[in-house]
Amino acid sequence: MRIGVLTSGGDCPGLNAVIRSVVHRAVTAYGDTVVGILDGYRGLLEGRARPLELDDVHGVLARGGTILGSARVERERIRQGVEQSAKLAAVLGIDALIAIGGDGTLTAAELFSGAGLPVVGVPKTIDNDVEATDATFGHDTAVLVGTEAIDRLKTAAESHQRVMVAELMGRHTGWIALHAGMAGGAHGILIPERPFDIEEVCRLIDERFTRGKNFTVLAVAEGATPAPGTMEFQHGGRDVYGHQQFGGIGHRLAAEIENWLGKEALPVVLGHVQRGGTPTALDRVLATRFGWHAVEAVHQGAFGHLTALRHTRIRLVPLTETVGRLKTVPPGQWVEARVVL
Repeated sequence: MRIGVLTSGGDCPGLNAVIRSVVHRAVTAYGDTVVGILDGYRGLLEGRARPLELDDVHGVLARGGTILGSARVERERIRQGVEQSAKLAAVLGIDALIAIGGDGTLTAAELFSGAGLPVVGVPKTIDNDVEATDATFGHDTAVLVGTEAIDRLKTAAESHQRVMVAELMGRHTGWIALHAGMAGGAHGILIPERPFDIEEVCRLIDERFTRGKNFTVLAVAEGATPAPGTMEFQHGGRDVYGHQQFGGIGHRLAAEIENWLGKEALPVVLGHVQRGGTPTALDRVLATRFGWHAVEAVHQGAFGHLTALRHTRIRLVPLTETVGRLKTVPPGQWVEARVVL
């Protein structure tokens, strides 16, 4: 069997571990040929690929990014490609496709599957917001980066009696900010699921200073939003791929805090540093398991499904039941964080 594999969407620690696992399982267990499709769905549409053998994935387990490359594709171009699914598969000579990516990637996978292309999905996102799975690889690495940043910012904030606003990734959900904030002991955590009141934020910061705690570190998701009528702020519009643009909340919060309290407040935007670098052991293990089970799904003929972690086991879940559904932070976990804001 010839199995195509692609990585699409934003880069993420653990992608190479999945690719490596797919190649090892497919080649050693079944004698398959694995075809690496370059630059995600763009490569699929343009017929660009290269063979992947065992030597090609040697040493990639600990590498960040993706050896296959990734690129975003306009939705209209994806729809046009779906109409030519059989032709695209024939050009590359593949019998099945393993698509590794987040919500957008899995949505496209479901469309291709519906058009008759044999597809198995592997969920990937540092945001940990795919509803079908208990966890996604890449998230643990992003949380570690955020936690280390908060640890460092606390010492800097305390030395200079400052407020530090750490803006972390998380457009629609606050898992990274929540987990990094909890692990780093942030004094406040702001997430998209819970709109904040700037007056309340400033009051609690002021209370800390009054108690002699002369510094504060806030962990803020990039998609955090003020409650209606509390602070004027608008996130960006949509890019050419249809994705809403975020950013700027950290700078705006710092400016408002300085204006309200007259205390120095500095924004620190971690940005794409959370996506890069060596994946943690936890992410490598989960990515490897997903790759192994994706190959098994191909040989079982379980197309139109994605791999998902349920408790401690990997399950196969229909793509139709998962795409477009975000896993958001539930109120109960917010309470567990015991945050001050």
